[in-house]
Amino acid sequence: MKKDIFVAAFILMSVVSCSSKRTYTDSRRYDKRETSHNQQIEQQKRDKLSKMYGFRITPDDNLRLYEACSQWFGVKHKWGGNTKAGVDCSGLVKIIFKQVYNIDTERNSALILRRNCVRIKRGDLHEGDLVFFHTFGNDAPDVPTHVGIYLKNRRFVHVSATRGVTVSNLTSPYYKRTWITGGRIK
Repeated sequence: MKKDIFVAAFILMSVVSCSSKRTYTDSRRYDKRETSHNQQIEQQKRDKLSKMYGFRITPDDNLRLYEACSQWFGVKHKWGGNTKAGVDCSGLVKIIFKQVYNIDTERNSALILRRNCVRIKRGDLHEGDLVFFHTFGNDAPDVPTHVGIYLKNRRFVHVSATRGVTVSNLTSPYYKRTWITGGRIK
């Protein structure tokens, strides 16, 4: 009787240990396949976005930022707008920052700089920082009338009055002339 119980216990332990080992091995194999598949999908997204932006999006870049901004490309400029029917510069910043970083910003470029940002130099800009310009009016040339989101390689996304949501270069003469400061969200 004792011998039968011992044999039954031994067989039960053998089956259980083999089963859990097999499950563990299969689970690890599945995790590797899933990770590899996810990496392939992210690479495909980076490749597609690289073509859209005209520069290479790497694994070090914030993919969510680039994806969110690209969904607005070509949306026309509309003062006070905050939809795909039309958006202005501070509206775009507010929408993107809420979507990507879960941060609420002010709804006016001057207020965004004053209340939401710490000023930074052009040479200290990082992905996701803001860039501020004085693009119209002669009054208070140090007060921003335009804002964009810095990406990299001197490029930033913003809402152009003529081209809608687009990517521009900080080194263009117009943006060099109208530049005020960079801003990093507090």
